[in-house]
Amino acid sequence: MERFIIEHCSPTLASLKTANLFNYVFDTETELYSYLRELNKKLSGKGVKATLLRKTERSALVYLFREKKLQQDLEQPGVRQFMRQYGYENPSAKQAVAGLRKRFAEGEGFPHEIGLFLGYPLGDVIGYIENAGRNSKCSGCWKVYCNECEAMKMFARFDKCKAVYRRLFTEGKKTVDQLTVAV
Repeated sequence: MERFIIEHCSPTLASLKTANLFNYVFDTETELYSYLRELNKKLSGKGVKATLLRKTERSALVYLFREKKLQQDLEQPGVRQFMRQYGYENPSAKQAVAGLRKRFAEGEGFPHEIGLFLGYPLGDVIGYIENAGRNSKCSGCWKVYCNECEAMKMFARFDKCKAVYRRLFTEGKKTVDQLTVAV
């Protein structure tokens, strides 16, 4: 699982991004839950949490996030009003994650508001919904509909972070715990 975390969540570990998702294939549920407990024990003191959003027989969708950063994102102008459309009534970050988990349980796809949980700008989330994922100005971690220049700079920072974290981890110089920035 640590390899998946480095590959898919480096910007969150570095505190450049609110959250990331990754799909993890496991052998047993005991293994999965044990690893998640251990991961949370290691990273929670640094402001990072891991939780399951959806689980099938052999795979789990893991949400790795910074709760304080998510709370700040939820307090941005227009976000609460947007979230109400999807059944979130002025949630705290913890309540919002519980609501997202519920939304995953109710449907088969990805809830439209997932982008806000990943730190995407509200305008891009709305643009994605209104355009059904088409007509974006550019794409990287997400499809961009508003501030293309700023998004491209962020995507470049995320890519550089992933490359540095991948190198440090694969060379055995740093562990996931050591690469996680405390905030």
